[in-house]
Amino acid sequence: MAITAGLNGNEPQPVGLVALLFATIGYSGVKAFHSALSLHHLAVSIYDAGLWLRARNGESVIRRDTLAGVAVHWSETGNQGVRQYSIKLRPSGPIDRDDPVLWVRSWSVTKNPPGLPRLRHRFPTNGEYARYREPLVEAIRQHAPHL
Repeated sequence: MAITAGLNGNEPQPVGLVALLFATIGYSGVKAFHSALSLHHLAVSIYDAGLWLRARNGESVIRRDTLAGVAVHWSETGNQGVRQYSIKLRPSGPIDRDDPVLWVRSWSVTKNPPGLPRLRHRFPTNGEYARYREPLVEAIRQHAPHL
């Protein structure tokens, strides 16, 4: 550490300092950092016609008339009992596999009511996004109370 930081009279080694930083943070820190980067550019706007999504890889609209339901879901993870929240949208029809924004936020369910597709959209609302969970739910209730 002394050689990397330049405490021995030589120049500090930036690459070594970065390596030490990541070693200190550990795997969980790197995983949290990666997760934050992947969601950083996700924006959801709700209006009368549906939901507008903007992400790093493009924009997409989920029309309200294509949804069969909306839910706020939570589950506990690990031994810490930390709740993981997400907004889940149940489409009434199939999801376009070519949609770069929606397809990566879709997941399959095992228990499925008859007549509905097995895929749903999922938007995590944890960490720094937790403060937007309630306003998002209220906006959905205001613009689409039947869902």
